[in-house]
Amino acid sequence: MSQNENTLKNKHASDGHTHHHEHKKNETTEPRIYKYLAFVSFEESKKVYSFGCDSDEYRVGDDVVVETIRGLELGKIVKETETFIPNGMEIKPVIRKATKKDHQQVIENKKKAKEALEICNECVKKLNLDMNLIEAEYTLDCNKIIFVYVADERVDFRELLKELAGIFKCRIELRQIGPRNKSKLVGGLGMCGMETCCSRFMNDFDVVSINMAKNQLLALNIQKLSGQCGKLMCCLKFEDAQYKKLREGLPKMNSQVEYKGNRYKITSMNVLLQQVKIENKEDVQFLDFKELWPDMDFSDR
Repeated sequence: MSQNENTLKNKHASDGHTHHHEHKKNETTEPRIYKYLAFVSFEESKKVYSFGCDSDEYRVGDDVVVETIRGLELGKIVKETETFIPNGMEIKPVIRKATKKDHQQVIENKKKAKEALEICNECVKKLNLDMNLIEAEYTLDCNKIIFVYVADERVDFRELLKELAGIFKCRIELRQIGPRNKSKLVGGLGMCGMETCCSRFMNDFDVVSINMAKNQLLALNIQKLSGQCGKLMCCLKFEDAQYKKLREGLPKMNSQVEYKGNRYKITSMNVLLQQVKIENKEDVQFLDFKELWPDMDFSDR
């Protein structure tokens, strides 16, 4: 799969499952060849997606209507167009520059989506489904509405789909997302007091492991190390490389060291301040790294 096609698919299917009724396209159809590639981002994401076009009229900052796997959507050109190099994979097209009518339609769709979310919530309650709806979104042409939800278990929503299709008279997609994507959509403040990283700038989620907390010599209290999504905080990943560098060549916690002819055990260490606590049965010492390890160079840390 090409990077372009893979990116387009990921825009609407990441971190969950989609369920909708539609016929598959003829997979043997030759992909269309375009003259140029246009680079577009969407309101809810800073990711950049590639679309085909036959004109280089599009400029950075232009609002455009594009065809995605969900339908027609409004996006913004974020990079100058480039010559299209065929790679045998399908790429969706730029349809046109956005008009005043398109912008008005987006505003109207957002109002309709709020109403649709309330209606869908009532249906979920009536059918006693264990799912939590997060948002609803119409495609620009209103041919499709996407309901985003979270659920702990697999949900049988065949009856829900029937009810929604009868109410809205358009294609229905139910998209399940995980707790990290929910946090990104809902937003909030992290433990640091700033807006959560996922809602502020993150588009992809890396694996965060407990070893990253160990690298910072933190107490392994999972509750305190977790963000509002219930997963380990992403900042542990951001800071991991720096902490690894700061700890290079240093003994592990509880290691035995010698200081002024006496044996001590390392009981605490602050690699940012370059300070260490050592103790034995008779004594406790708080030292700078360079006092305990004078032969090591800490100038670049």
